[in-house]
Amino acid sequence: MPNVAPFHIAIPVHNLDECRKFYRDVLNCSEGRSSDHWVDFNLFGHQLVIHYKPKSEIEDLHHNPVDGHDVPVPHYGVVLPWDMFQPFADGLKHKGVEFIIEPYIRFEGQPGEQATMFFLDPAGNALEFKSFKDIGQLFAK
Repeated sequence: MPNVAPFHIAIPVHNLDECRKFYRDVLNCSEGRSSDHWVDFNLFGHQLVIHYKPKSEIEDLHHNPVDGHDVPVPHYGVVLPWDMFQPFADGLKHKGVEFIIEPYIRFEGQPGEQATMFFLDPAGNALEFKSFKDIGQLFAK
């Protein structure tokens, strides 16, 4: 697979200071530019920006069934190298992150087999971090 260019994603948060601490201190993202309404982060080489947005009255996530779990929609995240997945998951557990879907192997023994986990940031945005022993399985059918 060729080198992948960094993506840019901007997400809404209703609690800029709390989310700033989460991305910096829990996910270990280095902080870039910021203002009183947004903060730039380096999310494993990708540009994540949290933007302040007042909290909405309706904040429910939709879920779709995938491999016997209710996967939150929408969600975003990063595909990590295989040898980084478990140490990253262990670090999140150590920091008290509550998982929506605990780290496990999805599609075990099938095309697209992957390690995956889901959790929420303090604003309720769903994140998925995953990994493949064989990155060639990323788009396997």
